[in-house]
Amino acid sequence: MEEKKKQSPINTALGWGKAYKGQFFLSVVFAVIGVAGGVLPYFCGAQIVTGLLDGNEEMVFYSKWCMYALIGYVIRIVFICISTSISHRATYKTLRDLRLNLINKLTRLPMGTILDTPSGQYKTIIVDCVEGMESTLAHLLPEMTANILVPIVIIIYLFVLDWRMALASMITVVIGMGVLMMGMKDYPAKYEKAVELGKKMADTVIEYISGIEVIKTFNQSAGSYGKYKDAVSDNGNYYIEWMRENQKTMSIYQALLPSTLLAILPIGFLFWIKGSLEINEFITIIILSLAAMGPIMAAFTFTDDIAVLSTNIAEIEGILQAKELVRPNKEVGLVNNSIQMTHVSFRYDAAKDYVLKDITLEIKPNTMAALVGPSGSGKSTIAKLIAGFWDATTGSIKFGGVDIKQIPLTQLNKQIAYVSQDTYLFDKSIRENIRMGNPNASDEQVEEVARKAGCDEFIRKLDNRYETLVGTAGGQLSGGERQRITIARAMLKDAPIVILDEATAAMDPENEAEIQRAISALTKNKTLIVIAHRLSTITEADQIIVVNKGHIVETGTQEELLKNSDLYASMWHAHIDAKDQA
Repeated sequence: MEEKKKQSPINTALGWGKAYKGQFFLSVVFAVIGVAGGVLPYFCGAQIVTGLLDGNEEMVFYSKWCMYALIGYVIRIVFICISTSISHRATYKTLRDLRLNLINKLTRLPMGTILDTPSGQYKTIIVDCVEGMESTLAHLLPEMTANILVPIVIIIYLFVLDWRMALASMITVVIGMGVLMMGMKDYPAKYEKAVELGKKMADTVIEYISGIEVIKTFNQSAGSYGKYKDAVSDNGNYYIEWMRENQKTMSIYQALLPSTLLAILPIGFLFWIKGSLEINEFITIIILSLAAMGPIMAAFTFTDDIAVLSTNIAEIEGILQAKELVRPNKEVGLVNNSIQMTHVSFRYDAAKDYVLKDITLEIKPNTMAALVGPSGSGKSTIAKLIAGFWDATTGSIKFGGVDIKQIPLTQLNKQIAYVSQDTYLFDKSIRENIRMGNPNASDEQVEEVARKAGCDEFIRKLDNRYETLVGTAGGQLSGGERQRITIARAMLKDAPIVILDEATAAMDPENEAEIQRAISALTKNKTLIVIAHRLSTITEADQIIVVNKGHIVETGTQEELLKNSDLYASMWHAHIDAKDQA
């Protein structure tokens, strides 16, 4: 792990594309040939000029060098195109594989980690950050390599012609590079700040759009728009100030780097006067020094790409290096569908306090257990630990007598149907959304479970009935309708353990009672765990578990808790009073 962190961004990116390293290497080779072909006309021009100075009047001589120059130009176009084509194919294959690796990684991460991370963040990484590597991999690697190698060859040739003039040709290059390095010393910090402000602006935009209904309802447009305007202004002003600071440095760099003639002409003229430099070599050095500057400056245009690549890689590796749920691959034998939690404590992060503290409970097979307690007491966390969304920080959780950590994730997922109050439907037909509970279910089975879950009546009133598209995240349906479909989907899965995490919260009391009756029928001979905000729906539970401040403070039946638990009794009376007032 440490070695990966020490790798350069380019090496890391190439490591992701190692399956296509042969193609990347070939693209570099063709790019080098292409850039070399682009330099050939300069060399031909030097030969033509020296021929003119020597008084050569043979048309064959000039025609030959003109033909060579044309060939060099054609080589440049053809080989650069081939290089770009090869590098793009290799790049898109690399990005495809990287996205697949990211998706596969998500399947191995704790479900709780995924649910607690904004979906927009995953979208940004998997789509935008990965796509942001395309230009760098497809262009930087072959083109930057070629634009560095070819000038090196030219400089070596200049040393062969005259080492003094070769050094003279590098004077302005060295000074220009020194100026650039001084101006770039705080570039990483500056770019990091720019990324931070960009994220802040993006978050503000998302917040503004997501909350537009509330903003308009409470006439908060001016204030909320001011927040968005400030974020945009901060982002823009930062870039303006950053560019202003760099303007002098970049101007000096861009003026000095290609100005090789400032040193070559006076020094070369002095050597020629003294007779230590031939005019032909002088002319060749002048022209080739100019030829080397174009590729060098082109190579340094990739500076920003490297910085962007580094940022994107950091975001991507945040997922690829995230801690996984470690599970075996071989399925194990489960005695029954009982659940035991023994001295379980849990915290979301090592730096945070425990949200569950020394939880011990047993849920017998084929019984109904209800988790109740004040908001934030830890009820949902217990349910999610049972569902395997996280690993317990300490203690053990057992299914059918087997530690949950010894059960493969695929087998565990088959054992549990989990329905939360945060419903999500895919932009498919109602039939296909329900069928996700069991992809092999027939249309008749889908419609049967929909009837039992109270969905069939409203579905048949829709224009396309079961073939109706629900829209993005089920947006074409009401909250209660979406909730019924997710319950039907969970019931169709026919898992031995069903967890309902306030799954009927979006329903009115009459519909909730109907759904509770359906759930009772559909969960017969299953272990049912319910977190309910209306206590009247769990009065028949075999076991009611009262949770408060991360502890289990009491367990028992409805009658037992009303007698022995002050907390449950107060919650029950508050619920009854609320029903009476309604």
